[in-house]
Amino acid sequence: MHSRDVLSHAFSQVHETLQGSLDGLTAEQLAARVGPDANPVAWLAWHLLRVQDDHVTDVAGGEQVWTAQGFARRFDLPVDDAAIGYGMSTEEVGAVRVEDPALLVEYSAAVHARTAEFLAGLTDADLDRVVDTRWDPPVTLGVRLVSVLSDDLQHLGQIGYVRGLLA
Repeated sequence: MHSRDVLSHAFSQVHETLQGSLDGLTAEQLAARVGPDANPVAWLAWHLLRVQDDHVTDVAGGEQVWTAQGFARRFDLPVDDAAIGYGMSTEEVGAVRVEDPALLVEYSAAVHARTAEFLAGLTDADLDRVVDTRWDPPVTLGVRLVSVLSDDLQHLGQIGYVRGLLA
């Protein structure tokens, strides 16, 4: 098995788990905050997808799915098209509202397809390529992809927890 196969499977699990986690949720449940500053499900899902879209596009090149496929326009959020969720205030987080979980699932499918396309062309040697020199040590492609997966998995766990509290 090649590294790209493991990564492809892991990113497939992110998409499938997110899809199942959003299934059947209402607009109210997507927006619910279980604490005054808690992140709602809609924001958690949007954020994990935006990070994946942003970071994979950065290492793969091209335009993000968010803008290239018109998702920024379709979501019509009161945030800049470049926003991915980092550094947002509690008010900004609360403004990320999604009425229909199907739109999040559709964006997830598009981001997953873009990620899978990129991963399919990787070799094990590609994972050693330095993609970010702002850190010490510099970040390699392999480390960046695992970092995105880690972030995705943490947010999926948070979505599952919040969903359980809303049941």
